[in-house]
Order: sequence, then C-alpha cells, then structure tokens
Amino acid sequence: MLLSVCMIVKDEEEVLTRCLDSVKDAADEIVIADTGSADTTVSIARRYTDRVFPFAWSDDFSAARNFSFSKARGDLIMWLDADDVITPDMLPRLNALKARMQRERADLAACRYISGGCSYFRERIVRRAGNFVWEGRVHECIGAHGKVIRDEFSVTHLGSSKPRGARNLHIYQKWRAEEPLGARDMFYYGRELYYAKLYTEAAAVLEEMLSGDGWYVNKIEACRVLADCRAARGDREGALDALLRAFRYGLPRGGVCHAVGRLFQEAGSLREAIWWYEHALKCPDRSGEGDFDLPDERTLFPLLGLTYCHYALGDMEKALACHVRAATLAPDHPSVAHNAAFFAQTAPKTKGD
Repeated sequence: MLLSVCMIVKDEEEVLTRCLDSVKDAADEIVIADTGSADTTVSIARRYTDRVFPFAWSDDFSAARNFSFSKARGDLIMWLDADDVITPDMLPRLNALKARMQRERADLAACRYISGGCSYFRERIVRRAGNFVWEGRVHECIGAHGKVIRDEFSVTHLGSSKPRGARNLHIYQKWRAEEPLGARDMFYYGRELYYAKLYTEAAAVLEEMLSGDGWYVNKIEACRVLADCRAARGDREGALDALLRAFRYGLPRGGVCHAVGRLFQEAGSLREAIWWYEHALKCPDRSGEGDFDLPDERTLFPLLGLTYCHYALGDMEKALACHVRAATLAPDHPSVAHNAAFFAQTAPKTKGD
C-alpha cells in the first residue's frame, strides 16, 4: 500500500529539513500545504517533493489539513507537523504498520505521540478511501470511524523556537464569538486561557465544560487544569477540591495522585502526602485510554516527594530508600543530584571512614 505523508507548514525553515529527512525513505508521496510562509520553507519543501500547494490561512487548522488530505494519492495518509520526526528505530515499525493495516483491513491507526516527557495516542494514519475529515479550528482531530487499531509506532515531537504567542487562544475567542463550542473544544479553550495566565476566565470555562457532557478523559484533565488555576490564585483548598473531583470520572491517575500529595506536602501534612505519593506510584500508564501521560508523575516525582517527607518526619532509612529508587530512574535529574549530595553529607559514618 502506498503512503502519502501530508503536512501543513508556515515559516518552518528551522525544522523542516529535519522532519523530511526523517520520513523521506518511508513515504511514497509527500504532500505539503503552505499557509503563507515568508521564509525559505517552500524552497526547502520542493527539494523533497513537487507536491507543494499554497493554501490561504483562515484561522482554521482543520481546513488546512483537509486541503492537504485532498491532494493525497496514496492508499494510506499519514499526517506530520514540521517539528515532528520519525526516529530511525521507528521506520521498520512504520513499514510493519502499513502491512498490518492492509492485513487487518484497518481504516485508522492510532499511534503513540511523544512530546517532551509526555506520551499519548493520536490518530495518525488513515485509509484514503475512508474519506476521513479533520474537525475543529484548533487542537483539531480526525473523526474516527470504521475499523480502528492501536499501534506502538511512534512519532516524536521535538518542537521549534518559532514563536506562537496567543494564536490558539485568539482562534478560540473568535470561534466562540461565532458559535457554541463543544465539550472537547471548551476543555482546550480553558487550557489555552490557563496558559495565558487568565486564571479566572480559564476556571469559568473549565467549570462550564465539567458541568455538561464530555469525554471522561478530558474531564479528568480539566480537573487538573482547574486545580492549577485555583492554586495560581492562592486557593489551595479549591485546588484540592478540583483534583478530588477527578475521581468522579475515572480510575485514579498518577498525575492526579501526585498533585494531591504535593498539595498536602506544601500544607505540611506530610503523612497524608506520603499516602498519596505511594498511591501515585501504584497507578498504571493510562495513555492507552487517551490520557496525556507524564511517566514522571507516577514514578520519579512521587519518589522525590517521599524522600522529602520521610526525611522531614525523621525516617532517614525510608528517605534514603526512596532516593535510591529515584536515582535508579533518573540519576542526572537536578533534584536527584541535589539529594545525592545532601545524603552524602548527612549519612552516618561507618568505622574506618
């Protein structure tokens, strides 16, 4: 089956070569929709493909992505952003996924997306004959239908230094002024308001989202963002209430348990913090359900909290044991290095030292 890689770009000269070099050997066709570049993006793109098309930007990412999909000629379509890469070890997995989609007659493959320390699944490859459509003006997604499979092929988001400012927030503000937003877009709108430090407005939007229908994973994440909004305004009790509200919508997440533990630690309730940190360590990876999974929140961060709490309660043995576990996970993490130096100075000396 032939694979078309479709992209939308604008002023991506810093990263486009990196992206296209990573995928050129796997793609049967590369389609690029340029939404108004003023740098050398288009000339770089044309070194890899003659399927480069201009598209007038209209504050609608789905419109641009649907345009790029309309130009694809392959049996399968995969989307990428310019600041994404496919690591060399993933190229064989991509070829295996193409074969799997043909063998299993799959219409859509959801694959892992790795961004910083976060990992989650996104719709990544679709069958062109399925006429899949992007939805949403920003934080867009593909409406799934047909046979959907999940695969461990991953794309890595490396990012770029290109400033984006309040672009997404402005799109949401304009969009909401024109028509009501659905639950998913209310969540992302609230998150954009939080990123802009508009905490009161963000909290109001997230409360509105939580009061209606919506996907349980988005509701859990909305509770976390709502807690951050309240904490930023000094409302620690309100932050705790928002985090505990997350348990209405699904099984405990490591990130939620860690955040609750952190609030108790900051309040000086160390035994309560220990209980929550220990439960964060027991939480599994929920990215398979669609969560934005940050592994450190259910591994390293709770161990760092436990190290502090046990030491503050006078239990050096437990504190040191937690530090050793944290050091095994991330020996170069600044907090681990700080604790290592601290314990080296405070650990009791043995005879002969």
